[in-house]
Amino acid sequence: MRGRLCLALLAVLAIVGSAHAAAPATPPANGDYDRILDAVVARYHLPGIALGVIEHGKVVYIATRGETVAGSGHKITPHTLFKIASNSKAMTTALLGRLVDQGKLRWDDPVTKYLPDFQMHDPWVTKNMRVADLLTHSSGLPEGGGDLMLWPEPNAFTRADIIHGLRHIKPGYSFRSKYQYDNLLYVVAGEVAAAAGGAPYETLMHREVFQPLGLARCQVGEWNRDAVGDVAEPHSREGDRNVPVDEDGPVIPAITSAPAGGIRCDLDGLLTWARNWLVPTPAQLQWLSAEQRHVLQSPHMLIPVSEQRRDWDDSHIMAYGYGWRMTDVDGSWTVWHTGTLDGMYSELMLLPDRKNGFVFLINGEAESARTVLGEALLKHFTKPDDTHDVTWYADAQQRIDERASKRAAAPDTSKATPVAPAALAAWTGRYRDPWLGDLMLCPSGDRVHFAVAKSPRLNGDVMRLGNRDLVHWSKHGMDPDAWLDFHPAQGGQAATLTMAKVDPLGDFSSDYEDLHFVRTGDCP
Repeated sequence: MRGRLCLALLAVLAIVGSAHAAAPATPPANGDYDRILDAVVARYHLPGIALGVIEHGKVVYIATRGETVAGSGHKITPHTLFKIASNSKAMTTALLGRLVDQGKLRWDDPVTKYLPDFQMHDPWVTKNMRVADLLTHSSGLPEGGGDLMLWPEPNAFTRADIIHGLRHIKPGYSFRSKYQYDNLLYVVAGEVAAAAGGAPYETLMHREVFQPLGLARCQVGEWNRDAVGDVAEPHSREGDRNVPVDEDGPVIPAITSAPAGGIRCDLDGLLTWARNWLVPTPAQLQWLSAEQRHVLQSPHMLIPVSEQRRDWDDSHIMAYGYGWRMTDVDGSWTVWHTGTLDGMYSELMLLPDRKNGFVFLINGEAESARTVLGEALLKHFTKPDDTHDVTWYADAQQRIDERASKRAAAPDTSKATPVAPAALAAWTGRYRDPWLGDLMLCPSGDRVHFAVAKSPRLNGDVMRLGNRDLVHWSKHGMDPDAWLDFHPAQGGQAATLTMAKVDPLGDFSSDYEDLHFVRTGDCP
């Protein structure tokens, strides 16, 4: 794999190098940024957004639109905190890089050196899993494997639970053979940092990353919402309205998922973070060495290049570093990542050869909006003569989404009806999955209720659609619902229950397909 990766990189570097002389050096005027931003906000009816652009190492554009909470009158500012989701991963790897610089950690160290209880499903993988392997999405875990221990929040899973649960998740492919995105191993990486650094992950992140770089408003761990102030809340789109979902209480709790996706930052902080990578000062090069910067942002695992990227960006290669993605776009090298949580979307894009980049944060459902905005901004740097505007990219993205929906159409569940306890009597009872834990599938009045003990939002009524049963989640906005497939006891083994997404295009973090419940007893 490493030999193939090197050959592929040599080929693309030749392509990038040949195009570099002709690469655009003149960025757009601020009016162009305004037009792009306003067109995206109008097309997708975003509740709020903050955008910053860097040209030749300097912040040249900052703009905000909308409100922290729709209808509140509280305007988004450059200091508004957003959930940055998976953009947290690069901060986690920077923390690890700091520990490498300090001699407390090596990338090739076995994970078990720091976490003796760590086990993967395959003992050989356990023995050979290095710290670096936690970071490249090539562990063998199926895409999103085990994410139900992280989301939906809140839940009762601890980081120790995740380390213990990994041994029960069956691999989806062989170790180091290909890229499949996962989150659990970044949580493990956070615990490796804690063990090597001698303090909890949250303490280290504040001490080793936020404070030295001046990211004064970035938050991780428990903090007080009102004392910090200016916090954006996530939204979902309902009809023609943006509706707040999962709003914070007065105290923001520490969350298990922090190393993978639980940090919050403001636009000003992320622009400082971005410039640290594009134009590091002497003090910042003391903070993290040039050697470790190179390691973090070098390709370590190939990612398949999609047809869309080939068509839109003339991309030839994509790869994952340590907490960063990278690809060639119109002959320019880009280093970037996105962040996705329910009602929160972000993107941080770097063009390191010309020291350009941008950051934006959105507090609404905005998957297509993020793609379109990111593309329109990027083209100004990589292809300034591009005649395609926001409308063109938005229309093209809509056609892509519609084709995908037709290929994997989800059934209409509006006609599903509640299942009466008598109709499901053969299957009700207590069940257990080795990593998700205990499930109660028991009568509740005239219905049968599904409830996972450690994840209170994974509860809902059992419904029937045609000849199949599904669970319809009680919490509004939980997506997707899940099929329930019961398997009778045989060969002295208890009955079992497996699950699958009703919508095959549903979020991969809803990894119902990785569950295997075994019946353990009757309902109380």
